[in-house]
Amino acid sequence: MTALRTQADRRRQTALRLLAAAALTSVLGGCYQTQSARNEFPTDYRDRHPITVREGARTVNVFVGRNRGGLTPSQRADVLAFAQNWRHEANSGIVVEVPHGTGADRAAADTMREIHSIFAASGVPRNAVFVRQYRPAAASLTSIKLNYSKMMAEAGPCGQWPTDMGPSLDRNYFENRPYWNFGCATQRNLASQVDNPADLVQPRGESPAWAARRSVALDKYRKGENPSGTYPSDSNGYDKGKISDLGK
Repeated sequence: MTALRTQADRRRQTALRLLAAAALTSVLGGCYQTQSARNEFPTDYRDRHPITVREGARTVNVFVGRNRGGLTPSQRADVLAFAQNWRHEANSGIVVEVPHGTGADRAAADTMREIHSIFAASGVPRNAVFVRQYRPAAASLTSIKLNYSKMMAEAGPCGQWPTDMGPSLDRNYFENRPYWNFGCATQRNLASQVDNPADLVQPRGESPAWAARRSVALDKYRKGENPSGTYPSDSNGYDKGKISDLGK
């Protein structure tokens, strides 16, 4: 009976040792994978800092005073630019949040009438504007908030330095690999400067050719004439199509 019990204890100890060894192996394997993943990163800066296209918002705050209604000249320019940009880049209608329950309710109503007139003059349809009220905080400035959804391109964030740039025991240094932040500013600037973020995803469709000009060029080509256009001089005698003589 004692021999059977000793044999069972040995089997139990052997099983516990095997489980401990398996657990230690999995822990060490995880550490190696984490270290390897941290050291390995894409060499191409476009893969390290990709430009992503997402939906954002454009917002303009029109501040309203208690004793003054309507828009100032600078506010008219802001609202006009907002309406023109909406026609060019918006993915939704315009949402207007008007303050309510303050001492500037009458001034806000007068300002809204002028905003609606600017929208109408800019070609914004009335059914594309949704107006709702909100109650501002007691200590905050009263403003009418204009906003709509748009596509935005962005990259980054920049300024991250997970590895050393100078001499170190890091393998990336000895292999002369680019540092992580390299190319991030270029990608971020490109994302902010592109006019239509959809151009980063796919090319635009081709517009129809100008049939009248194409017929003229083909007719001159059949006759053996020069198919290029002519650029007459202006009233001052300068040739608009001539290369500048500056520096000659």
